[in-house]
Amino acid sequence: MKAGSVLEDSRKGETEVRAGKYLTFLLAREEYAIQVLKVREIMGIQHITTVPQTPPDVKGVINLRGKVIPVTDLRLKFGLPETEYTQRTCIIVVQLQGESASQVGIIVDEVCEVLNLVQADIQDTPDFGRGVSTPYLLGMAKVKGKVKILLDIDHVVSAQEIRGIEAILNHQAA
Repeated sequence: MKAGSVLEDSRKGETEVRAGKYLTFLLAREEYAIQVLKVREIMGIQHITTVPQTPPDVKGVINLRGKVIPVTDLRLKFGLPETEYTQRTCIIVVQLQGESASQVGIIVDEVCEVLNLVQADIQDTPDFGRGVSTPYLLGMAKVKGKVKILLDIDHVVSAQEIRGIEAILNHQAA
């Protein structure tokens, strides 16, 4: 077996893992997608309790059936301009992998649809050059002539960030 075919086989397996159902949403007119298996709930924008001393993208926390869930604005997380929330603005509650499976809310401009992507729809993330790291990207999907950016939500909002927010909350409660 040639070295090139081993690399191709590993990439093929990676692409097959990326195939599946994705929830698509808009941020600044660009379409992004996350794996449906990570989504726990979609809700309209609601009152968010501000938490002092958190990063600018962390808008605060919400009470979701008795559980305090941190909420981050993906626009701010990605360095996009802040915009006023509308009736279409949503909070997507996602489940993160890690030592303690945490839930977090992500604010998006608008939820679009659920897509079933096959491996032929998905391409690897392009190389953006030296010094540009994109571990939060699973790849790019081509659907009906448009490109959708596939996000690895576990890298977008890291469990370490959530633990930091939880520590702040616990410190303030004490």
